[in-house]
Amino acid sequence: MNWIDIGSIEEVPLRGARVLKTPAGCVAVFRTAEAEVFATADRCPHKGGPLSEGIVHDRKITCPLHNWVFSLETGMALGADQGQIATYPIRVENGRMLFDASAVALAGAL
Repeated sequence: MNWIDIGSIEEVPLRGARVLKTPAGCVAVFRTAEAEVFATADRCPHKGGPLSEGIVHDRKITCPLHNWVFSLETGMALGADQGQIATYPIRVENGRMLFDASAVALAGAL
């Protein structure tokens, strides 16, 4: 794994998101709790909605375009919706968010 520091967890509002631009595309970083973050693809598979602009609730994200709901833990669509978003390894250490850049590079190569 290639862990890179992408900033302080305080830079992402609680129940909010920020966008991390990578060579393979945009990644949404979601903060669900004081010290909990998740990273996923920023595009909804349904109509391409920007998930980083959606509503964060529990460990889920609701797409801002058509209200599809995805698990931030697994990337799977929930309820009657079908599909999946890519999820990426991310962790918090000493208040800093560390992101596995190699996972995005591998996904972009597929």
